[in-house]
Amino acid sequence: MRKYYTRACNFYHGREAKNLIKTSQAFPLNGKKDIAFDKLEIFSREKNRVKTKLIHIKEIKGLSKNIKKIVKYDLKKIISNRKNFLKNINFKDTTVMGILNLTPDSFSDGGKFNNKKKASKQIAYMIDSGAKIIDVGGESTRPGSKTIDPNVEWKRVEYIIKNFKKKYKKICLSIDTRKSDIMIKSIKHGADIVNDVSGFSYDQHAIPKLKNLNISKVLHHMQGTPNTMQKNPRYQNVLLDIYDFFEKEILNISNNKKTILDPGIGFGKTLKHNLTLISKISLFHSLGLPILIGTSRKRFINQISGDYDTEDRIGGTLASILYLLSQGVQIFRVHNVREIKQGILVFKKINEK
Repeated sequence: MRKYYTRACNFYHGREAKNLIKTSQAFPLNGKKDIAFDKLEIFSREKNRVKTKLIHIKEIKGLSKNIKKIVKYDLKKIISNRKNFLKNINFKDTTVMGILNLTPDSFSDGGKFNNKKKASKQIAYMIDSGAKIIDVGGESTRPGSKTIDPNVEWKRVEYIIKNFKKKYKKICLSIDTRKSDIMIKSIKHGADIVNDVSGFSYDQHAIPKLKNLNISKVLHHMQGTPNTMQKNPRYQNVLLDIYDFFEKEILNISNNKKTILDPGIGFGKTLKHNLTLISKISLFHSLGLPILIGTSRKRFINQISGDYDTEDRIGGTLASILYLLSQGVQIFRVHNVREIKQGILVFKKINEK
């Protein structure tokens, strides 16, 4: 377990960011020229306490030798370009991942697309709306859901997985599953990404089976299982505990350079946990990998909005995404692709000035 952690903060965007980078007054985030930062938040674990210190980048040289070494190591990863390991995906840009739940019981759209015609129509619509990745799942992982038989899960996704690449060669196909057999079958039919909400802990055969395959993975954090995850989740410090989880598991999974990090908003987290992760998301840039976030229609939006909740929760979803975008998050997993794409385009255009 680490003792010190480094978070980039105090971000600038557009023309201002470019000028500050050019005059060496700020550093570029992930090699981008249009987002910069000039401050760092340094977290330190001391027994059961966590302390934080905010410093300007010019103050790094005044840190103690031990802390300076760690901060410089982290800073190198924060600044560096993210390798574009997914075909037709540029991590310097923002990518929208469209959700396709082929289930009867997912938390917000169960039963809407679980036949061939409806599913195919929804895929076409999401791609036309700007999705560069389609994430296909056949098992609900909503809070309280139970595991289903692998054969049932495969039957739900089989048609889409087998036919997707025949029509959409330039769009990334992601399989959302915890089961290694379904991962392997999907990869054989062209899946580009394996997205396992259990962080590859549910199926002990998953990592050994994927070891020699050149496949990208989403390393997702979840405390417990879908059936238990919302029963009083606890952390010493949710932000640093998940950082430690990522740092450890990145070393455990094969081809770790082709890994995307997802801290799992709503997966074994209270409202306070979710808000901490969203507000301090830039900590995870010091792991040197792209970040994916799924806030779409999540319960925390209802917990905040109360009487102003809506069925699709587009307002809350977009608000969280634009904040996360301002912190340099690269991929957003969403239901309402067109509306989110519109919001991102407008936000970016405003920030260019």
